[in-house]
Amino acid sequence: MYREVSKLILYRDLGEDSILLNLADIFKRFDSCHYRADELITDIYKEMKALLDLATTYGFDKNLWHNYLTFVLVTNENSFSMTSEKVGANNGTVNHFAKNDFQVFMNLFHYDFRAIEETLGIDCFRTILDYKAIGKTERMYNKNVSEKVRELSSRLERTKNENEFFDEVTEFYKAFGVGMFGLNKAFRISSDEKDGLVFHPINNMDKVVLDDLIGYEIQKQKLVENTENFVQGRKANNALLFGDSGTGKSTSIKAIVNQYYDQGLRMIEIYKHQFKDLSNVIASIKNRNYKFIIYMDDLSFEEFEIEYKFLKAVIEGGVETKPDNILIYATSNRRHLIKETWNDRNDMETTNGLHRSDTIEEKMSLVNRFGCQICYSKPSNKEYYDIVIGLARKNGLDMTDEELMAEANKWELSHGGISGRTAQQFINHCLGMQRSDS
Repeated sequence: MYREVSKLILYRDLGEDSILLNLADIFKRFDSCHYRADELITDIYKEMKALLDLATTYGFDKNLWHNYLTFVLVTNENSFSMTSEKVGANNGTVNHFAKNDFQVFMNLFHYDFRAIEETLGIDCFRTILDYKAIGKTERMYNKNVSEKVRELSSRLERTKNENEFFDEVTEFYKAFGVGMFGLNKAFRISSDEKDGLVFHPINNMDKVVLDDLIGYEIQKQKLVENTENFVQGRKANNALLFGDSGTGKSTSIKAIVNQYYDQGLRMIEIYKHQFKDLSNVIASIKNRNYKFIIYMDDLSFEEFEIEYKFLKAVIEGGVETKPDNILIYATSNRRHLIKETWNDRNDMETTNGLHRSDTIEEKMSLVNRFGCQICYSKPSNKEYYDIVIGLARKNGLDMTDEELMAEANKWELSHGGISGRTAQQFINHCLGMQRSDS
């Protein structure tokens, strides 16, 4: 095995804790005949444990060895895989080196583990070649990654040579991309002195779609039009969704990401205290072949908070131009984002009938950088009842419209007033009571 792994060129940077590299070292020791059997078995079982942990995280099944090798291929970011993401194979000398590596992976796919198992008296390798995973709920593993890896693994098993292997892998890169940006829809960030900026995939994002949000058709259409322009490479605007709480602002953005994921749209969620990292985030993603929405939920600033100045510089006004593959989508309960006070008007001047306040202009300049501003207002009573009835029918709730409206009216009086969120909470309550009575 170590002889095969040593031939890798483009895919040789596998990380310090790579299962493949560690196994290659184990097989090198085995072939040298200078080893203690108990130590070698211990090291093998350690890598088996790591492989089983990976299989649990991603819901791998059947041939775990093939699943793992495929996972390496779809997560390894190198000069070849990154230039192939979302565009597929390109002509160039690099293809020669890629096919060399794919021949190595083909050989590893069909590696014969019998010699080491018979010598050491173990059976772990043959066991992982026909693994039967315990059924798990979707929230217990990354289903989005699991399905893609297992499907590609099955196709790679059927390839006859490195050319067919090349075609399958590059088609995958074209369809989904590579690495964590290729496999995941949404991310959070963290940063510290030791690791710097780190992206963390959000493994189980809500599967909500725009049709799940009842009403607000004009608002949804504006958001769709702006996002479609963005993902198709046309000019688009940063978007601010503002209005009453519980009206579906955050839900709309999540649904947009789900809808356009297969067209290369990704989302990075950033909190207010992380605005200082915005420049580093943009630098990390500006050259990738994806469209990124930097998402800021419940965005607002008190008068003493100055983080909005970082945001202003990033959106427009800084020396460096914001890349074309990045937009900022924010939600807020405030139309103007930054809290205003009467003191802001103390520097009001009147010139030629025009009023100007430097303080107000400073605060207004942030919201004016969002070219797409969409208002989500509190629904009317009729709209509220329409939402309740629509959610009830979608969830199969056995209540008449009259019963629903009467109970929904009682519910909103003690649960924060009329909103889409209140309607959903009411339906959740009814479903829970219905199941407890059955």
